[in-house]
Amino acid sequence: MNGLSDEELLAAVAAGPGAFPEFYRRHVARVTGMGVRRFDSPEDVADFVANVFLEVLGSADRFDPKRGNAVDWLYGVAGNIAAGMHRRQARTAKAERELAGRAFLDADDYARVEERIDATNRLRRTYRALQQLREQDRRLLELIAVDGLSTGEAARVLSISPVAARVRLSRARGRLQMALAAGGQEEATSAPPVGPGPRRRVSSHLGPDTAPEAGLGGRKGSA
Repeated sequence: MNGLSDEELLAAVAAGPGAFPEFYRRHVARVTGMGVRRFDSPEDVADFVANVFLEVLGSADRFDPKRGNAVDWLYGVAGNIAAGMHRRQARTAKAERELAGRAFLDADDYARVEERIDATNRLRRTYRALQQLREQDRRLLELIAVDGLSTGEAARVLSISPVAARVRLSRARGRLQMALAAGGQEEATSAPPVGPGPRRRVSSHLGPDTAPEAGLGGRKGSA
């Protein structure tokens, strides 16, 4: 299995689960890094990673190497999983707001907010702002600003030309800056104070993909 390409591994996974452990080993750090940049809690990151690889097992037979490489396909799968999880979390938050004001527990009984993963806090705020944008803007900026892909790589994932991606990126950046500015003003005026509480730092060896080095421009890619 070690000598197979990612594309060949996916074809083998589609034929049976025997090749899955090798595909998982190659890409678990990449997928975990994507989860860390999108979710605040270790539990959500773990759910995200598990859901992505379950989807890989269930949909490997739909991978078409003529339409792109395996890593681009994996980014697409992970993006869909993250969007679905955020939609479910939004529905849960709405239900919690509807129950607001009902004192089911004393204040001291509520769990303290866990310490955010400092190295990726800024990127997660960016990701939240991305959710306010139109789908086509969100997917492009997500791949570049959150996952660190170049413009050319993101264009391949989205099946558009690099020229179209650059034009769309220029417009989307402005919309994102407006969303970030609006979000910052809202946090400054309406965020409730959080008291001190027990802290628990979560650390794991995630590999180089987890480093939040990518900015809004991503890497320079060739057209």
